[in-house]
Amino acid sequence: MSAPSSIPPKPPSPTRPRVPRPKPKLPLSAFTSAPNSGSGESFPLPASPTTTHPEIILDANLIVKGGKLDLSLWKADAGQILASSDIPIISLSVPFKLEDKTQNFPTYLSEIPTSLSTVFNESTPEGVESLKWALKRGRPVDVDIQAAISDAVLESFEDIISKATDGLTKIPPIVLSNILPPPHDLELPIVKLMNHPTYLAFQSQVAALSLFPDVYVKFLPPSWDAPTPPTPSVEVAEINDNQQKKEWKRRIKMYLAPVMEAFGYQRIIFGSSPCLTSSGSSIASDWYEIARESLAELGVEQDSIDAVFYGNGKKVYGTE
Repeated sequence: MSAPSSIPPKPPSPTRPRVPRPKPKLPLSAFTSAPNSGSGESFPLPASPTTTHPEIILDANLIVKGGKLDLSLWKADAGQILASSDIPIISLSVPFKLEDKTQNFPTYLSEIPTSLSTVFNESTPEGVESLKWALKRGRPVDVDIQAAISDAVLESFEDIISKATDGLTKIPPIVLSNILPPPHDLELPIVKLMNHPTYLAFQSQVAALSLFPDVYVKFLPPSWDAPTPPTPSVEVAEINDNQQKKEWKRRIKMYLAPVMEAFGYQRIIFGSSPCLTSSGSSIASDWYEIARESLAELGVEQDSIDAVFYGNGKKVYGTE
């Protein structure tokens, strides 16, 4: 048995701050190389955006001309794919004004599945009470944010949402429009848009809005003071039209990406008609193609496409 050492124990060395190690980076070949040829497997390629379609389509913002529930004119504009959807009308939108001091729901619509819709400019005491009245009905409430989104408008909107939902045991979906994409100046070059103050503010604003768990966003034709560009047919494709469509998709994806990051695909809902307050015009089939391709080009999975174009709208506006 060894004798105990007479050497005094070494005092512990002072704690040194840890220097973060750089994370290992995979080579580009890890993402592009095909599997071992001996495996007999082919390298899977992502689906082309031009061939990625939702299984079912539900149009959550179908505004018929003249206010009549006749979809013949809409089907004429909707194109073969969009008009082929045989989903019945599952909800009727009933407008109301936030500034009205008293609210009354039409009794003749009491037996029909409905949602409510309004336009927001600023938070007022009347607006808080009107929105609370709408939310108490337990059905979705669409809010068209008409004011240009700024920090002041965002703060005002957060105020009205917080006050209107205070005390409610169950909050129905609140669906925002005119922010995906938001109003935008097409004359602004896209290279300048990337670092423009309004675009940087947009990213932080949608992140703040996403913190309200009952808030959804509609994916609608934008108010860009220009009609939605068409998708030229292969036989008669015009270079100008095709370039215009590509430019629109680049801009739309710049707004769609931060919304996807903040809200997730579970809270984005497709609609083919612009907001009632929109200054732009759009044909349903043209917007469907641009919206579908823009989403698919972000590299999302099929279930995300199906959710945005059907599942989320069915969940929000459908009845149990």
